[in-house]
Amino acid sequence: MSEKTLQVKHEKVSEILDKVKRAKGITLVDYRGISVADDTKLRNEFRKEKVEYRVLKNRLLLRALNEAGLTGMDKVLEGPTAVAFSYDDATTSARVTCDNLKKIPKLLVKAGIVEGKILNAAETVAVSAIPPFNVLVAQLLGLLTNPMRSLAVAVSEVAKQRA
Repeated sequence: MSEKTLQVKHEKVSEILDKVKRAKGITLVDYRGISVADDTKLRNEFRKEKVEYRVLKNRLLLRALNEAGLTGMDKVLEGPTAVAFSYDDATTSARVTCDNLKKIPKLLVKAGIVEGKILNAAETVAVSAIPPFNVLVAQLLGLLTNPMRSLAVAVSEVAKQRA
């Protein structure tokens, strides 16, 4: 292999490593047998949710993951692999992927990485059920304000009865 080829590969590994380090959530999928139309729809879904979806060479991805301290992905990175990087929310890449599993039956989840923890396919699918962060915050605020709202309504009703 020429020195120039090695330099290009090293640069690609560095680029992938940067993506891995910045991503809060990563989903690895097997896209074998997916039609071009389905792949285009999937890419549009990822784009809408601000998730970067790329097909990467397994060896380069494996080297970047190993450099990031995410080892043991050798068996996962066999066959065609596409990677979805979510930089804003840890569950977005898994959620968009799993939402599309129903629409694209040939799409398979291989594994996932959430906040530096490697997940198998089943765990990645489970993570996809977690709502986005802003929805979780809204649910928490609803839970916290509900007792106060109930108390205010009760006090208001008592005041109306006495008036």
